[in-house]
Amino acid sequence: MSDLDKPVMLELDTVSLNFRSSKGTFDHGVHHVLDAVSFKLYENETLGIIGRNGVGKTTILRIMAGILAPTSGSVTMMPGKTSSLLSIGLGFRADLSGRDNALLAAMLHGSSRKKAKTYLEEIKDFSELGDSFEEPVKTYSSGMRSRLGFTTALLTHVDILLIDEVLSVGDAQFKKKAERAMKERIGGNQTVVFVSHMEAQIQALCDRALWIESGRIMSEGDAASVLRDYNAFINEGRTAHKKGSKKPWPDRRLDKLQEKLALSDEQIVEIRKIRDQGGGRKDIRAVLDEGQQQQWQEARRRRKRRRGKKKRSKGGKVPGLRVT
Repeated sequence: MSDLDKPVMLELDTVSLNFRSSKGTFDHGVHHVLDAVSFKLYENETLGIIGRNGVGKTTILRIMAGILAPTSGSVTMMPGKTSSLLSIGLGFRADLSGRDNALLAAMLHGSSRKKAKTYLEEIKDFSELGDSFEEPVKTYSSGMRSRLGFTTALLTHVDILLIDEVLSVGDAQFKKKAERAMKERIGGNQTVVFVSHMEAQIQALCDRALWIESGRIMSEGDAASVLRDYNAFINEGRTAHKKGSKKPWPDRRLDKLQEKLALSDEQIVEIRKIRDQGGGRKDIRAVLDEGQQQQWQEARRRRKRRRGKKKRSKGGKVPGLRVT
């Protein structure tokens, strides 16, 4: 059966999302996150969405999940169907235990309280948290939080599963376990939308794919052909750079910045525009909220301390110290 013969589970029709910005870099103070995006999601298919950071991939998932409302256009879901956004740490509160957070997150993913309680022991076993499952999440490492968030979301049973970059969680052993579990979930009668930067995962898991750039669909079709189009675009951007030149704030650095500071899609788009127009660190910091700026400063202080320790261990000079 072709896609056209399958029931349509969810449809986006000319969906746009805009927000006001004080920055003069946008269109009369309006930033266009999504621009007339249209596509259909068919029953039991796995649709992959690929693209650079800040182009609107996560925003599309949030609109599909009903978390955000589009500025214009429409989102139509088949009557009686449910959707859930599988995103690490959804609903987590640092003062609550892993068990309580798992219960809360499962309910936010669409389960009733009674049903959510039946998942808890399975979540505890799969996440490999042991006794820490009963401890406050604020005592967890980032890897422990990731394992708890992934496991809680994975065990939620909904008609449409929206997956946002969750197969990169935890250590190497848990990543393999998570990917196997995700493949089993996708292999069943499950409709899935899967956002990832990992082309191999898109190729292996997805029936169809979309490439998003600047809030628009640039290519749509089978995963292999969409990935070819995306790679041609990426490689063209690389060759346009002079050999040996150093691009300020490369995309891999922005990826790390977004992950560490929990930047929104809107923030990363604005930062990329500032970077491409030659803006510096001060301009980029202006995009961050107060908490993110504090995290940035603390990270810089930690880097300076590490450099100082490294120099001292090698017997070199440390700025600010006088060698006699």
